[in-house]
Amino acid sequence: MASKDEASIKIGGDKYRSLLHEEEANGNIHWRHGAPPTFDDVNKLFEAGRTKEWPKGSLEEIVQNAIKSWEMELSYKTRLQDFKTINPEKFKLIVNGREGLPAEETLRIGSYNALLKNSLPEEFKYYKADEESFESSHDAFRSAFPRGFAWEVLSVHSGPPVIAYKFRHWGYFEGPFKGHAPTGEMVEFSGMGILKVDESLRAEDVEVYYDPAELFGGLLKGSPITESHTKQVPENTATSTRHCPFNK
Repeated sequence: MASKDEASIKIGGDKYRSLLHEEEANGNIHWRHGAPPTFDDVNKLFEAGRTKEWPKGSLEEIVQNAIKSWEMELSYKTRLQDFKTINPEKFKLIVNGREGLPAEETLRIGSYNALLKNSLPEEFKYYKADEESFESSHDAFRSAFPRGFAWEVLSVHSGPPVIAYKFRHWGYFEGPFKGHAPTGEMVEFSGMGILKVDESLRAEDVEVYYDPAELFGGLLKGSPITESHTKQVPENTATSTRHCPFNK
């Protein structure tokens, strides 16, 4: 019988990330946890909470699949040469109008730190991305959202090569986050994205605009808890591997 950790990274296709089907047969990919991930938990959350179900083959469904596949690669692959969703030489991640991060830097610091960097004075920073590593950032949000952090496309306003879309993110705050006890409530936020792609539909620019206060308003709502309690992760998520809540 496979251990809990082995089961969490077992090879398996995914209906919302078609790229993963192709990757399973490729033994040359360097995966962060040794094998392609599975997304059973977050897919269940997504299916139960999504606001719309897009027709297969629609532009909305294609964009949703593309963004989920890109986030999968960013969270689970360790080499840019293994990425299929971006053009590594041109790629920039631009968040709320800040200077764009190149592909190598985005991969190094991870999606959370890239999306949550800000220029607020230190005393007003509710999340200090510069003090977090790839691993610690993923651990923090995995702990807070043990069922995962679902993402959906709400609407698409233009087609390639420049794709403008609106998105929604949500999850249930059921584990500790940075010294705050879980509330069990849904935490969600929405925003806009602009995706510039090349002729092969690989991302060159990813622009994201959203209000981080929507996210942290829910996470910091939990009452303060002692340091010893913040290290306690719900039993069903306490594995030795680190998973991204977007994908778990």
